[in-house]
Amino acid sequence: MPDMKKSFSLLLMCSLIFGWNASAQIKNPSETTEKFATLLNYIDLMYVDTIKAAELTEKAIVHMLEELDPHSVYLSKEEVQSANEPLQGSFDGIGVQFQILHDTILVVEPIQGGPSEKLGIRSGDKIVKIDGENVAGIGIKNSDVMKKLKGPKGTKVTVGIERNHEAELYYYTITRDKIPIYSSDASYMVAPGIGYVKISRFAQTTAEEMRKAITELRAEGMKDLVLDLQGNGGGLLDIAVEMCDEFISGDRLLVYTEGRAFPRDERRADPTKKGIFEKGRLIVLIDESSASASEILSGAIQDWDRGLIIGRRSFGKGLVQRPVRLPDGSMVRLTVQKYFTPSGRCIQKSYEDGLAEYEKDKEKRFKNGELFSLDSLNLPDSLKYYTNLKNRTVYGGGGILPDIFVPLDTSENSNYFSEMLRTGINNDWVMNYTNAQRAALLEKYPDIKSFVANYNLPENALPEMIDMLAKKDVPFNESQFKVSEHAIRVRTKALVARNLYDNEAFYVLINELNPALKKAVKVLQDGSFEKMKLAYSDFK
Repeated sequence: MPDMKKSFSLLLMCSLIFGWNASAQIKNPSETTEKFATLLNYIDLMYVDTIKAAELTEKAIVHMLEELDPHSVYLSKEEVQSANEPLQGSFDGIGVQFQILHDTILVVEPIQGGPSEKLGIRSGDKIVKIDGENVAGIGIKNSDVMKKLKGPKGTKVTVGIERNHEAELYYYTITRDKIPIYSSDASYMVAPGIGYVKISRFAQTTAEEMRKAITELRAEGMKDLVLDLQGNGGGLLDIAVEMCDEFISGDRLLVYTEGRAFPRDERRADPTKKGIFEKGRLIVLIDESSASASEILSGAIQDWDRGLIIGRRSFGKGLVQRPVRLPDGSMVRLTVQKYFTPSGRCIQKSYEDGLAEYEKDKEKRFKNGELFSLDSLNLPDSLKYYTNLKNRTVYGGGGILPDIFVPLDTSENSNYFSEMLRTGINNDWVMNYTNAQRAALLEKYPDIKSFVANYNLPENALPEMIDMLAKKDVPFNESQFKVSEHAIRVRTKALVARNLYDNEAFYVLINELNPALKKAVKVLQDGSFEKMKLAYSDFK
């Protein structure tokens, strides 16, 4: 059966995706769509067992797309809606971040400006009833919670909340509304004169969020900027271009795309618009999980000698997908173009060895030592390109290669720490602790500054986590614990801060374990930045 599905999958796609103009695109329809339709009809009429034609069709689509490239993908009708939400910048719901703890829905944080916050729902509240139905102690899953709490704007849902172990429940009837999804996770002064902005995705509101963050940091005395794109898997091309334009002046080329069925399309900076940070020292942080739009932005910054790229080689996704709607509401994201940086580099890494090998790329980078040293990379002259203003050497061939390499730091890793993270013990302890001590902690540490400066974990924190792990059949390993103790303490304190304040508080603390950020600050402070002979002072 799998071989048969692969053989007719291309025919199916031609019929479904391009049916609106199939005769104009397919030279011999009788050998493609008609052939497939005939075969599917025979299977339906004659096959020995009952078939599910719709399910068979979807599997055929998936198999065909796997033969094209790693980023042409099929999404069912249900997947289309959930996949679009992170890029739209909002969704409809009640506006809480939650976690299932001890089989109970625990409110981690009401989203600022959302309907739950406006009604007075608090961090630490336990949602035990939804529309009169008990949801505590029944094995509820995250997906079940989302189905019950999300819904169209204007609809209502009533939740019963347990607070501070009080006998009586609090009932709130919440009118669902648009809930913002923020993509700027943190922005703060990481050192005197040096601002830090963490961007997690490129969504509809990201450029606006970044501008707001930079404006506020300037008011605090920021002169230099570190833009953190580590772990940022990308998003919207238009937003990446808009953000490039905030750093690069004139009508300079920012990115261009080309494809067999599409002519070259150039995206340039707007010479009539003044960017938010066209002057000043700029550093962009990337790693092996920075992809797509992250590579467009970092590639443009590098090619125009506008700033420094620090970290490790980025993911290498240089393919542009166009959504193609299918009649039943499902969709195919079909690769139609490749994108190129201003110097002409195509960032897409090779996928000639197939999807399975492509998906192992990060594992290969780890095993061959690339995450620890650039010496493992083969960089022939054929991959050399030159930046547009200072003629510095940069490389193509897959991903953005940083100007300054920062190796992966595994010095505090251990299997014991990994088990703590895998089992969720670290999070569970923090949720129990903050839920019980929230009022006292906030009274003692009213803001993140006082918390960072004065808070220490209670002495029983780590012993309790060790005991919780042992109950999950993870025995204590003293030597591994000592290796990871500092990282465990930092992460736990950061999680406590996030549960007390917000996501930015988490990054203020967890960035103690961010070697790329430490390197960026050092480069800005010790004169190394100037030695790179960039063109940042040439921009006006």
